[in-house]
Amino acid sequence: MAKISNEDRHQYFEKIKIYKTNVDAILKKEQSVFFLIKKDPAGAAFKRLALADEMLNLTSNYIIINGVSQSVLKVKNEDALNDGRKSLYKSVIYLEEIVSNLVDAPFSDYEEKLAEIESVDAARRYFFVRKMGLTIQLLENAYGDNTKWKWSFVELEGRYAAVAKNIIDLRNAVANTDPRSPAYEPTVYHLRMIKKLLMQAADRYREKYELSTNRIDDFKQGINFLSALRRLHIVLGDREEIETVKKKLDIWAVKLESDLKKQEELSQKKV
Repeated sequence: MAKISNEDRHQYFEKIKIYKTNVDAILKKEQSVFFLIKKDPAGAAFKRLALADEMLNLTSNYIIINGVSQSVLKVKNEDALNDGRKSLYKSVIYLEEIVSNLVDAPFSDYEEKLAEIESVDAARRYFFVRKMGLTIQLLENAYGDNTKWKWSFVELEGRYAAVAKNIIDLRNAVANTDPRSPAYEPTVYHLRMIKKLLMQAADRYREKYELSTNRIDDFKQGINFLSALRRLHIVLGDREEIETVKKKLDIWAVKLESDLKKQEELSQKKV
């Protein structure tokens, strides 16, 4: 790696000054809001939603800092990327605290929690999950393909898929897919996104299992996301999609049973 000149280093610090200021301001604001939640739990869900959004803004600043590093210094800023990854997790966690982290569960299991943000309309919910998805993609792109964090993003993507599903009001989702509903457009786009995310999460966990960990828990989690997708199709009355996902679930279940038997046989041979 070429030596970084003092001039380039100075230029780098000058260019990131504004973003470092943004980072400090957001972190200070987070602590302030977190203190308010502890002091007065009233309206905590809205405060956490605001914090989840601020953590996405924080991640964006870290991504920019890394971009400046690559442009000026010709090297990645791993510290900035790792801070961005941690901020993204915090955003997801804040949202999980509002809408739950349940994957394959009936709406009634988390409906009461979701009621706390009832006044947040469908468009704002859809915009927020789109922003979160874009931020995740930008951070993955910044890390690149050859990173030790490659498979850890599978969990992040899965948790994102779960909260993207759980933040939508499924009790009124079918009614809002009527073109006459004022929530028609964001609801339709949001549901389309959720279906895609759940399928991607399932496939990614299966890929992680096959290519990296060989841990049955990863395969089971993939099946869990497929089951969640089938449950969603049932709620929405998507008959063809229900059967398509069921066939895939059946194939995966057979594969899981076969792999479990193989692992048991191997463990018995080692004894």
